[in-house]
Amino acid sequence: MKHKVTMSSGNVFADIGLPDAEERLANAQLAHKIADIIQKRHISQAEAARILGTEQPKISAIMNGKLSGFSLERMIYFLNVLGSDVQIIVKPKPPRRKSAALEVVFS
Repeated sequence: MKHKVTMSSGNVFADIGLPDAEERLANAQLAHKIADIIQKRHISQAEAARILGTEQPKISAIMNGKLSGFSLERMIYFLNVLGSDVQIIVKPKPPRRKSAALEVVFS
C-alpha cells in the first residue's frame, strides 16, 4: 500500500488551511519561547503568573499551546517582562515572493 506524502510549507496552520496562519505561527513561536524561559528559570506557573500580572490558568494555556485568547502584543509584553528584548524589523519583501510575510526569528 502506498501512502501519499505532502511536503509541509513550514507552517502547520497554513498546511491545514486555517485563516491568519502566519500570525498563528508567530504566536505559537512566541508562546514556545515564553514557556522555555519559564521552564529554564524553574519557576512555577503560579509564580510566572504573578510576574506577568495574570492568572495561573493563562500560564497553563500558554504552556499547553492553547493560545486563542492571546494576541501577539500580549506575548511580546510577556517576553519583555521576562527580560527578553523583542525587535521588530520592517523591510520590503523580496521581489520573487508573491506576498509579504510575518516571521519570528530568535537569536
